[in-house]
Amino acid sequence: MDGDWKDKIAVVTGASSGIGAATARKLAHEGMRVVLVARRLDRLESLVGEIRQDGGQAYAIAADLTQESERARVFQEVTECHGEVDILINNAGLGWYGYGSDMSWKTAWEMLQVNVEAVVQLTIGFLGRMRLRDAGHIINVGSISGSIPSQGIALYGATKSFLDNFTTALYRELTGTRVHVSVVRAGAVRTEFGEVALSKENGGHVPTEHMGVTADFVAWRIWKLMLRPRRVVYVPGWLRVVPWAELAFGSIIDRLGPLLLRNQKSGV
Repeated sequence: MDGDWKDKIAVVTGASSGIGAATARKLAHEGMRVVLVARRLDRLESLVGEIRQDGGQAYAIAADLTQESERARVFQEVTECHGEVDILINNAGLGWYGYGSDMSWKTAWEMLQVNVEAVVQLTIGFLGRMRLRDAGHIINVGSISGSIPSQGIALYGATKSFLDNFTTALYRELTGTRVHVSVVRAGAVRTEFGEVALSKENGGHVPTEHMGVTADFVAWRIWKLMLRPRRVVYVPGWLRVVPWAELAFGSIIDRLGPLLLRNQKSGV
């Protein structure tokens, strides 16, 4: 157990399953006090019990991050009950797959609230306090889709592109300080993400839902990023070539991408 991290505070959003839950387990195992944020209280309480059973320290805050007032409550409760935050991991995110024209406004609004507004609101809140202390690290869990616009995930990819831009700009603003901001550009990860996306109105099967790395692997890479902060990390590492592929083969993707979406929606 690294003494430098023992009893430090980490806030993890979207912690009820997938990458968030795996990251919470990893950080608790390393001696951190983890505050878990998500909508599903039963899942949070189960994970808190698991972490405490293993000797870790964990606390749950049930909140609907689509609501501005709920996000403000999370910030207030964390600061009042746990003090200064050392690590904020903005992991909560919603997805959807299909033709953009088939997406309901309710689904689009929820995605914008969670993928964009929640990240901004929590980041601004905690970042200000980190700057006063000149210490802290904010990690935004993004997606490689933010670097390569893809059919079927128009809005989701756009929210992740925003995350890339937002993170990079803050990273450059904080150069020379001991406050870090990073983005994890993840590829396909085997989680419940695809099932949740499918459950939304007019949602389709995400083509990569049964592919990719495990949530535990992403959690391990997040931990390594904390030990050695940098602006961006790709998970898995070979995905760093993807932005170059978009530049080199974008015209081919323009022709093949629509065919893939059409076949997916038709069940071919």
